[in-house]
This record gives sequence, structure tokens and C-alpha cells, in this order.
Amino acid sequence: MTENAIQPLSKSRHALQRWRPYRHYDFAANDAVVPIVAAELYKAVMALPIGFVAVESSFVMVAVQGLAAGKNLLVAKDGSWLASYIPAAYRGYPFLLANTSDGKQVLCINEGSGVITDDPDGERFFDDEGNPAKSVLDVLEFLKRVATAREATKRICAALQKYDLIQPWTIKVQHSANEQQIAGLYRVDEAVLNTLTGDAFVELRDIGALQAAYCQLLSIQHLPRLGDLAQAHAKAGIPSTPSGELDLEFLNQGGTLKFDHLN
Repeated sequence: MTENAIQPLSKSRHALQRWRPYRHYDFAANDAVVPIVAAELYKAVMALPIGFVAVESSFVMVAVQGLAAGKNLLVAKDGSWLASYIPAAYRGYPFLLANTSDGKQVLCINEGSGVITDDPDGERFFDDEGNPAKSVLDVLEFLKRVATAREATKRICAALQKYDLIQPWTIKVQHSANEQQIAGLYRVDEAVLNTLTGDAFVELRDIGALQAAYCQLLSIQHLPRLGDLAQAHAKAGIPSTPSGELDLEFLNQGGTLKFDHLN
């Protein structure tokens, strides 16, 4: 995606165009992790492993979707989604909110997404009066809610970090006779969590950090499924192209994958 593919939605540029909701998730195929917000944790924890990644001096909460940088195991070869929950970060696609230099938020669209069309059956961007169409307003409202939840999630991550509750999460994977490690992820330190008392406990509870910590620990149960999906992708002949910021060691495919996910 090139930078100039992201354009503010405007009547002068898009009034005569239409768009079709995306039908596949190929656009997310290279995302080994995706940021999530605390507001979606209760649903995400039922389907996805959750962790944290370090960004400068702070942490970001993420859903873990792959075992190698640049590879999302939850996107099938035909572009379908392979989990029962779809992260909010994907559900506004191809729209996004961008900040202007004066601090305002502007609704933008990725014009390289392939969803813009002249098909009369597509969704309109603007109605006959030149106002944003209802479907566009619905997307805008959704993105605003996610943006608000993102700020709350930042505060949660900061509180967990304040009380030393985030620790490196080295995921060990047994491949045939060899053990490999996936680095770059973080998790909640359960031992420290169990010692919290008094003001620290109340502070974390009141901002939702305590609930987030327990959700993260509960979500670890889904990690072995990524190994099963890696096996399925290998059998389907889907290549892996490790890249990106996470230091996730690419797993040799084939054989049996077994997680030592409690370490």
C-alpha cells in the first residue's frame, strides 16, 4: 500500500463513485499480529491468543495471528477468515481515520483496496444531497468508537507496565526433534498478578487493567491452534514470507507442531 493510496473521503473526489464491502481478508495476510482494544477483549479472548508488543518505551495489546513475521495464519488461501472472531482493526476496512496537522480527524479510504467501483449496485459514498451515505456514517461511527477505545487501552497497558505485570513471552515450539523459540511477544506475569494488593489492585481494577490481564492469560489456550493452522497452510502449499517488525522466527513446516505454551 502506497502512501498516496490513502485519500480523504470528499465529494469532489468520490461523489460519483461507489464501493463494495470487502469479501476476503487478503489485505491482512501479512499481519502476524494486529492491535486490539480492550473493548473487544471479551469476544477476542474466546478465539484468539492475545499478547503485547513493545513499541518504543511502551506496550501495545495485540492479537497473535501468526508464528512468523509477515504471515497471518488466520487468512486462508481463498482469503476467508479462519477464526470465529474478526479484530475490530479489520472491520472498518478500507476506511480509516487520519489526523490532520491541526489535530482533527478525517475519514479516509484506501483507494488501492480494490473496493471502489462504478457498479450501480455498489454502496454510494454520498447521497443525492451531497451528504455522506448512511453506510459511510456507520463506518465513521464505528471507527470513532475504536479510536476512543484505543486511548483507554493505552492507559490499561501503561498501568500493567507500571506494576511490572508485562514480561517477555518466549513461545517454544517443538518441531520434530528440534525446539524453536518465537521472540518479540510479551505476556502478563501471573506470579506478580497474584501478589497484587491494596491500592495497586484497586487502581488496576478500576481502569479495566485487571480484567485485561486475566483475559490475556485465558487466551493462551488458543496458541496451539496456530500450530495446527501452520500445518494446514503447509499442506495447502501456502508460502511463508517472513518480514516486518516482530522478531518472530520462521518455523520450518511439515512434521508435527507441539506448543510448550506455558513457558
